[in-house]
Amino acid sequence: MYGSGHLTELFRVLDLTGVLANATLGGVIARAEKLDPFGFATLAVLSGLGGGIIRDVLLQHGTPVALTDYAYLLTALVGAAISFVIRVQGRAWDRVWPIIDAVALGTWAAAGAAKTLAAGLGWLPAVLLGMITAVGGGVVRDVVLRRIPGVLGGNTLYATCALGAAGVLVLLSTNGHPTVGLVAATIFGAGLCIIARWRGWMLPSADAWSPARVVPPAYRQRIRQRIDPEARQRRRAAQTDSAPETARPEETP
Repeated sequence: MYGSGHLTELFRVLDLTGVLANATLGGVIARAEKLDPFGFATLAVLSGLGGGIIRDVLLQHGTPVALTDYAYLLTALVGAAISFVIRVQGRAWDRVWPIIDAVALGTWAAAGAAKTLAAGLGWLPAVLLGMITAVGGGVVRDVVLRRIPGVLGGNTLYATCALGAAGVLVLLSTNGHPTVGLVAATIFGAGLCIIARWRGWMLPSADAWSPARVVPPAYRQRIRQRIDPEARQRRRAAQTDSAPETARPEETP
């Protein structure tokens, strides 16, 4: 097993703290979308438990822990109730939430990778399922709301941090240091996520790698005239003024 009883209990506390924080975030989003109490509960459960449920279903290694350990589901519902009763916002929330979220990301990625290795799978599934554990709930929540998931771009590093944390866990566990791997992976994932938020680190977009497109001036002018009707009218007027007048035949008396 991974680590002693004290370490296991510590990770359970961190895990449930992450569930509470992300469930509360789901409730905050539900308030922004003007949903009813059922909507609050749904988004809270998806945000707080979705990644772990997806992982356990893919592993097919027993019933998802969120359904066997009532503390997880009850914690998610508490997060929904908090965000429903209290308008969670302000400077204190903005300062505390990123830290809790980063620690939860590192914890979930490490726990997901460790559970995958314990199920007998290799390093690649462990890294992937570690990432899915950390970000899967938020992705499902955004899809339900018909949003582009935030981990797909336009935000600071998040899924990348989960991949790194899961990679650290796999590297140390396969070399005989599973307990150190759990701690190191959590610290690495949380630290990288916090630094990425602070420094604004993002993955480059496709446009940053694409060569600059040079548009010929004549073609650029034609595009501008198609977009701007007034420019097209001015061009036609200029062509009419510059056209030579045709000689008219003299009238015979």
